[in-house]
Amino acid sequence: MQGNPHLKHYMQHDVALGKCLVVGCGLGDDAHMLSQAGYDVTAIDISNSAIKWCQERFDGICINFLVQDVFELPDSLVGEFDFVFESLTIQSLPREFRTKMINAVTSLLAENGKILVIAHGVGEDKDPLGPPWPMKRSEFEDFDALGLKMLEFKMIEEETKISSYKFYALYQKS
Repeated sequence: MQGNPHLKHYMQHDVALGKCLVVGCGLGDDAHMLSQAGYDVTAIDISNSAIKWCQERFDGICINFLVQDVFELPDSLVGEFDFVFESLTIQSLPREFRTKMINAVTSLLAENGKILVIAHGVGEDKDPLGPPWPMKRSEFEDFDALGLKMLEFKMIEEETKISSYKFYALYQKS
């Protein structure tokens, strides 16, 4: 099992444990890593088969895996989390859904909660074919527009088939 290296970096510098949510949890490695660190973890994915696999892989480990469409969030999840981890999920949707997706994942944050977003990056003048569609720097302004405070933002050189760098963005709801 291998969790996201950018999430590992975050966890080495921020140890404020609490309730956290992993958006688009896939096979559950990031949720497991957070649980092992002491977080109270909920992990969501729209895929029934992914969630079933996670439940089987991590049977007996206290992680709440849920099949959940991020655009149809129940009230029980909204405003509940001290930390939200979103990696490569926003960019999996066409650009016309970005603002709606950013609103949805931000709505999960409790007061003073933090969200870490990892995304492949692309220049402002580019419009790559997808999916996925790497994010432009300007698309992160949606987090600012929602009143989140940017705590850290950096470009990380990382050559992949999708892009040559990733964005690492950490925000806090105040």
